[in-house]
Amino acid sequence: MRTGHFAAGKRLSPACPGRVIHVPHSLHAQASERADCAHVFGPSWLAVISCLVMASPCSGALRYLWLLAVLLPDVSTRPANHSAIRERAANREENEILPPDHLNGVKMEMDGHLNKEFHQEVFLGKARDEFDEDSEPRRSRRKLMVIFSKVDVNADRRISAKEMQHWIMEKTAEHFQEAVRENRLHFRAVDPDGDGRVSWDEYRVKFLASKGHNEQEVAERIKNNEDLKVDEETQEVLENLKDRWYQADNPPSDLLLTEEEFLSFLHPEHSRGMLQFMVKEIVRDLDQDGDKRLSLPEFISLPVGTVENQQAQDIDDNWVKDRKREFEELIDANHDGIVTPEELEEYMDPMNEYNALNEAKQMIAIADENQNHHLEPEEILKYSEFFTGSKLVDYARSVHEEF
Repeated sequence: MRTGHFAAGKRLSPACPGRVIHVPHSLHAQASERADCAHVFGPSWLAVISCLVMASPCSGALRYLWLLAVLLPDVSTRPANHSAIRERAANREENEILPPDHLNGVKMEMDGHLNKEFHQEVFLGKARDEFDEDSEPRRSRRKLMVIFSKVDVNADRRISAKEMQHWIMEKTAEHFQEAVRENRLHFRAVDPDGDGRVSWDEYRVKFLASKGHNEQEVAERIKNNEDLKVDEETQEVLENLKDRWYQADNPPSDLLLTEEEFLSFLHPEHSRGMLQFMVKEIVRDLDQDGDKRLSLPEFISLPVGTVENQQAQDIDDNWVKDRKREFEELIDANHDGIVTPEELEEYMDPMNEYNALNEAKQMIAIADENQNHHLEPEEILKYSEFFTGSKLVDYARSVHEEF
């Protein structure tokens, strides 16, 4: 019997994209940061800029110049912390031939959960690994402002929705290119004879070998049409993978995947047909009344599991709140209270420019405190956790006080 993707007890990690409490910098910390800048640029240079800012507090250009003077120097003086990068790379190698549950730059996971890291993925792109929780805050602040300057194409010291939209599309393309590069390596791993085509049987052998089975024994059993002697869970995974394999095999069907077809097998976001298949799977798992559409109650229904404490209850509450907002504001395009497969497909398509513009407006609205429909340096620093996943709150407060 084939089961849904929602496993018992599976919980989402709580997201914290909202407002944050600011703790003022100590005078000692502020003096330390000024001293660092004076060391790099020279005390007289920084003093001139500081005096100009103090003399003309309303000058946006001078404020922006002072901010960059503080943030940009010495960006690469300390070695980056690559522990998380190495860990992610190891995980990729371990599961290199298994389609990932998480797709970078796609709004929903393969199992129907919302991608809680989506905004960071489409804002930071490949630079996301540099903003780990344990990275040095000052380095992260400077890198964040470097990114700000790149998004701000017309250099007017604020980011418009159009500029953010173009940036989102650019970062999404980066994720696509990275997937293509990784797929090339993964395809070689399952195509040992190098003929450019992989059969379902060849893939099964490599998959089961990655799960600890003896590769030669598995190959021999498949050749002789013998029982593979795998547990029920592994057999279910194989059945699901076979469905995807058939879908990725472009007509005329020969059950042999080329490198391009294998990319669609691992990354359905690269193929319209596979994206539709992914949507179909999600709808099937969430649809409770069998009408092949999703109502709001179906979409926000909680995964199976027992709430054990208040923290778990809070996570459940956030799950419902986040999915309700996503359903009503973004997925249900005609606002009729029902999400069709077509609406869900449009929502999940990472290369949909209209969606990218909506995301840009939403991301700006999160931090747009002065309600001018633009994102400014002080705002992106203050809401850095939403954009980078790291808290850079103290410095945002000190910058505000200096201004």
